[in-house]
Amino acid sequence: MSILETISKPAGRPAIITLLGDAGLGKTSTAATFPKSIFIRAEDGLQSVPTDRMPDAFPIIETVDNLWDQLKSLIREEHDYKTVVIDSVTALERLFIQHIVDTDDKKPKSINQALGGYGAGLGAVATLHQRVRKACGYLNEKKGMNIVFIAHADTETMDLPDQEPYTRYTMRLGKKSQAPYTDDSDVVGFLKLKMFTKGDDGKKKAISNGDRVIDCTASAANVSKNRYGIKELLPLEEGVNPFTGIIKSLN
Repeated sequence: MSILETISKPAGRPAIITLLGDAGLGKTSTAATFPKSIFIRAEDGLQSVPTDRMPDAFPIIETVDNLWDQLKSLIREEHDYKTVVIDSVTALERLFIQHIVDTDDKKPKSINQALGGYGAGLGAVATLHQRVRKACGYLNEKKGMNIVFIAHADTETMDLPDQEPYTRYTMRLGKKSQAPYTDDSDVVGFLKLKMFTKGDDGKKKAISNGDRVIDCTASAANVSKNRYGIKELLPLEEGVNPFTGIIKSLN
């Protein structure tokens, strides 16, 4: 059989989405609008979701083994869930760091000293994040599930060779841990308040009426992107999935 005979048009698949933002902007409640969702919780963020829209959820994980057990159950057992939500990868980072420190025979005082130091501990944390992404990739491709990763926001200074240094929003994760949730996602959406400026030059104030939007476009101000041709800010409405009508697997 010729290798050319294996050529075909790739089939569509459900979405892999990362939702990023500061506390209180609705990351968890937005994730709960995805179809038939099941939450894997490293923190308890579902208290913000109204009872009539409350999704199913596993018990809050307390150990890394709890996480693997929950992922394995979704992979190996029959179920009708259409979306798995990881809430949040930022909380997973803390869990992974503690796991690496606690399982190091030399009993290091911090992740920087773990596994002999020189970044080995943080590298091991990043490997655990990659394992999560691999398991979710299987659920996406083999089980037909949408994947939603929730991440808390932080700021970082970008020092590029052809630009003056500037600050942007990014994920509150170690640099090595971010790639599975940015490079390998179909959408990285940054949730933010819709802001306006008011006042005279020199005395302008940033104000908001509380409306929220999600930025999925390439931006210097925040980590965001999409593979669906989204070019505008998407409004966030209570109980409404912002990607309905854009991503086929959500229709």
